[in-house]
Amino acid sequence: MDLREGDFEAFFEAPFAFYDEGSPYVSPMKSDLRRFYTPGESPLFPTAENFALFTAHRDGKTLGRIGAHVHPASNQTHGTNTAYFAYFDCADDAEAAAALLGAAEGWARKRGFDTIAGNFNLTAMQQIGVVTGGFDGVPYVDQLYGPPHIARLLRDNGYEAYFPMQTFEADLTGFNPDALLGPAQREILSSPDWSFAPVTRKDIPARLDEARELLNSGFADNPMFVPLTKEEFDFQAKELKWIIDPRITSVLHYQDKPAGIVLVIPDLNPFIRATRSRISWRTPWHFLVSRFTRDRALVIYLSVRSDLQGKGIMGAMLAKLLPTMRRAGYKRIGITWIWDENRGSLRQMERIGAKRLHRTHLFRKSLVPDEP
Repeated sequence: MDLREGDFEAFFEAPFAFYDEGSPYVSPMKSDLRRFYTPGESPLFPTAENFALFTAHRDGKTLGRIGAHVHPASNQTHGTNTAYFAYFDCADDAEAAAALLGAAEGWARKRGFDTIAGNFNLTAMQQIGVVTGGFDGVPYVDQLYGPPHIARLLRDNGYEAYFPMQTFEADLTGFNPDALLGPAQREILSSPDWSFAPVTRKDIPARLDEARELLNSGFADNPMFVPLTKEEFDFQAKELKWIIDPRITSVLHYQDKPAGIVLVIPDLNPFIRATRSRISWRTPWHFLVSRFTRDRALVIYLSVRSDLQGKGIMGAMLAKLLPTMRRAGYKRIGITWIWDENRGSLRQMERIGAKRLHRTHLFRKSLVPDEP
């Protein structure tokens, strides 16, 4: 077994070596992955000491990859001492998995961490988890996917599953918006105190500033959440101004101040798959094709300002937005992970008729030796 550290090209190419073309897995764009792991460019990684990339090889064949990194703001906010693993993709090969996980654990132990957990690609506000059910579900962009053996390999190496989550998909073709409308929602939609902010190309920078404000306010009490600085949010949202379809993102104002957001983007996975996650001279063509054929979209997040929660705002926003999406040609909508204990968000999924797409968990392992 040949274990390499720091070989970005091998790290990117790894999944293409062992996930066959029929797999639902879709790799991030190579340019995005490189940007994430460029010290100094990524706010998460000021220096190369903040992360490591490992790949496993045998007889000239790549068998797996894993990243290890630290998120200091998370440990400081939540009083933990945890390192993260990321992008754990592997063939169904026990030796390769043990080598990769051992390398990530060794990196974390050397830096004094007592726990390692993942997948965090790269923080709790990005792609997280390991798929543990619903393997036939076709993932949307920004949803993780992995075959059944990934969870088994983690368990075989002493990892425990925790923090159960679900991703969702809803059929918009038969959606009845009246199912979301009660007295509170109707009052919001008819009151002059409430208004939907314009989402046009020239307005997108202002809307994205509001998106960060609403994210930090609405998610403040959520487990694992760490408020995003403007630098961090802008880095993660760098491409959103080119991706957003202004017809399908909604920002609600109350008395001219941001109150709630449903941040939605078209599903880019068909485009990314067509490009094999690489930019080439054919990329603009694939992007144009995707724009004219897309019929799926993904909710990145839904958030209501903390002082306005529990007033029916999200139901009103969805009742207004989802029929608009349908008129724009979208037939299905995906939702990123929702924790099993988030009863409010799960009720919203019931109201829009969403069905579970994938079952996911985080996995963790103690790095503290057992006492004799």
